[in-house]
Amino acid sequence: QMQPVESGGGLVQPGGSLRLSCSASGSRLNFYSIGWFRQAPGKEREGVSCISVDGNTFYTDSVKGRFTISRDNPKNMVYLQMTSLKSEDTAVYYCAADAVNTRCSPDYYDYWGQGTQVTVSA
Repeated sequence: QMQPVESGGGLVQPGGSLRLSCSASGSRLNFYSIGWFRQAPGKEREGVSCISVDGNTFYTDSVKGRFTISRDNPKNMVYLQMTSLKSEDTAVYYCAADAVNTRCSPDYYDYWGQGTQVTVSA
């Protein structure tokens, strides 16, 4: 059973950087589309960035040029490198996987991690 696990969240000052990691024991992430989603208090969960099985990437407009999604297939990891962080990036970040997905939307992903908190504050 696919079960993503996130790590790497924390507290960072505005302008700082964090790298989130997604792993999955017992399953190969390279067989799945992987997405990073976030949910801030009082807001709906939104797609931040997704990467397809063949490496195509998507970024929501608010993170373009600041965030980078990547795969490390030998390590069975997917990363979200976040730079120039802003207070509005504060949210719980989730890693999700789907075997057939093509859209970076929470409605299309079947397997979800528990989330990791990212707080951007001075």
